[in-house]
Amino acid sequence: MTRPASFKYFKTSSEIIRLAVMLYIRFPLSLRNVEDLLHERGIDASHETVRYWWNRFGPMFAAEIRLKRVQQLRPFSKWKWHVDEVFVKVNGKRHYLWRAVDHEGEVLEAIVTKRRNKQAALKFLRKLMKRNGKAETVVTDRFASYRAALRELDALEKQQTVRWLNNRAENSHLPFRRRERAMQRFRRMRSLQKFAAVHFSVYNHFNQERSLTSRDTFKLTRTAALAEWRELGAA
Repeated sequence: MTRPASFKYFKTSSEIIRLAVMLYIRFPLSLRNVEDLLHERGIDASHETVRYWWNRFGPMFAAEIRLKRVQQLRPFSKWKWHVDEVFVKVNGKRHYLWRAVDHEGEVLEAIVTKRRNKQAALKFLRKLMKRNGKAETVVTDRFASYRAALRELDALEKQQTVRWLNNRAENSHLPFRRRERAMQRFRRMRSLQKFAAVHFSVYNHFNQERSLTSRDTFKLTRTAALAEWRELGAA
């Protein structure tokens, strides 16, 4: 279990650390971009300091967000899940990022594997179901490994493979792809897994679906999300 965030031995204020971590994870910025933005605000912090803050506090913030959201969504988990995978280059070698989103576009889980086969699909689905319960419907593409894995999980009757039905999962990759280009790809599988897990939690937290709500509602939800972010690690 990830230990709670603690700012006890840091000279920099917790507000500045939260701001730096949010800028780096939420927006497609490099470490040096974040350093320049902080400098514009009168904050002197090198890009290596930002890197340390992100590595130290990013997973802690994400775990706190994820715990709250899982507790809220688990009673209503019997919905439609969209599952998809996309290849990602890690140090020049192809790896696969598996993602699941619900019917509202909320990212539920993301894991990285070296292979794209039944064992990888089974690992992903088991982790997904362990954390989020079981869905009524699992939408996938026609990749045979999904069918084999769902058969082993005794959930084959829940699978749907209708054409275009899985666009929600495919579109969920776009924010991560923009982030990947800004980072100039990844060097290690471990760092990819770490960033993917943190990124989807922060993305869920700040994603307000502004196109589906009025401007006034969007402003209220955006303000509430920012206020909750500023309270992370405060306990």
